[in-house]
Amino acid sequence: MSNQDLLSLPVSELAELIKSRKVSSLELTKLVLAQAQRLNPSINAYVSFREEKALAEAKAMDAEIAAGNYRGPLHGIPMGIKDNIYVGSEVTTMASKFHKDFVSQDDASVIAKLKEAGAVLIGKLNMHEYAWGITNNSPHFGAVKNPWNLEKIPGGSSGGSGAAVAAGMSPITLGTDTAGSIRIPSSACGLVGLKPTHGLVAKYGCFPLAWSLDHIGPMARTVKDAAIMLQAIAGHDPRDPTSKKVASVDYVANLSADIKGKVIGIEEDYFFKDVDAPIEKLVRAQIAELEANGAIIKKVSIPALKNAEYIELITSLSEASTIHHEQMKKDPNGFGDDIRMLFELGELPTAVDYLQAQQLRRELKQQFSAIFDEVDVLIAPTLPVLPNDIGSPTAQLNGKEVDLLNHIIRFTGPNNLTGLPSLTIPVGLVKGLPVGMQIVGPAFNESKVFNIAAAVEKQTQFDYTAPVAMNA
Repeated sequence: MSNQDLLSLPVSELAELIKSRKVSSLELTKLVLAQAQRLNPSINAYVSFREEKALAEAKAMDAEIAAGNYRGPLHGIPMGIKDNIYVGSEVTTMASKFHKDFVSQDDASVIAKLKEAGAVLIGKLNMHEYAWGITNNSPHFGAVKNPWNLEKIPGGSSGGSGAAVAAGMSPITLGTDTAGSIRIPSSACGLVGLKPTHGLVAKYGCFPLAWSLDHIGPMARTVKDAAIMLQAIAGHDPRDPTSKKVASVDYVANLSADIKGKVIGIEEDYFFKDVDAPIEKLVRAQIAELEANGAIIKKVSIPALKNAEYIELITSLSEASTIHHEQMKKDPNGFGDDIRMLFELGELPTAVDYLQAQQLRRELKQQFSAIFDEVDVLIAPTLPVLPNDIGSPTAQLNGKEVDLLNHIIRFTGPNNLTGLPSLTIPVGLVKGLPVGMQIVGPAFNESKVFNIAAAVEKQTQFDYTAPVAMNA
């Protein structure tokens, strides 16, 4: 098997090779590091590498496996980590000026779980400053480029994460998501990205953007890989006040692509309004194929969605500005121009505005919950527009220029407000760029979302090894 073949394999297959000792963790780690270091000057997915430590960790993992102590499918798998997730005793920058030398004492909850699973950490991934943006055009670390087209954004804020997996620079990784920051770059880079149910994955040791909206979840090449990652990182941690105690689930064992009789909800008034026509065509084609394969399509109405953009705006601005309030008073010019403006805007809503937004949010959550008494999942486009040019504030929507930020989070943001599991999966290409379809399920029922996604994956056969940069 060639090196390029190894770089193209999903984690589920790499794990079997490592378990059987046909490939060593050290060999794979060296290969992924070489790919990452070779492509990083053009893609800029990593802000730092921990090569010496990673190679030592890989050797230790190989020794364990040789001794018959196999931990599971992430044992010996190398990966990069978004640079707002703390690795104890190492620098975590949040892609910022103020935290450029910050060293945490502890591992984040998810890092501790990944280490327990035997993962090998090879470096920290670039991101939008403080995770507060969707372009990943960083004033401090430079723009991340989309491996499918180096002139386009990879999406954000987990843009380094999306670009790295798409380009073979990391077989799998984690993103964080406050209004779409897992799903936006996953859609833009042709990946499976899951925002789990709020509280399923503990956030201790992840620098917050907006505490009631933040999530951590997998970004992967396949549905099975995403299930493998979720299984490793899910679980309660009392150090995170939003973490929930729920029964553990074997997401991998529960995977099935059988959709006969499954009811798929379609909310036309919000989730199919103002969508770029080629994107809408691809998504509707997949829905039609699901129906042809035995799913039941049901139109639903969620009237409270009319307030979703307002609720997301007030909540995220208020919470994010609270977190950065003191630093803004001390040195506002130390922030990038784009996020400084957002922090300034976040000082404007009143307590009444914030609390009224939470009342509207409760209504939205109640309506979503009621819908899942009627349907198994909801399906919608992930993004209404394609990734735009790096540096441009606008995107193309049916031939018109529209504001990028307002539109790109339109379909992802509501699921942060509800906290419901939401997954994007690639369904094809438009102008050489990936298009994602979003699957939303009931709380703590990620298995249901994974299973619908598995059916979509089976019928699309998307070629995630095709990005131009990966094969350069």
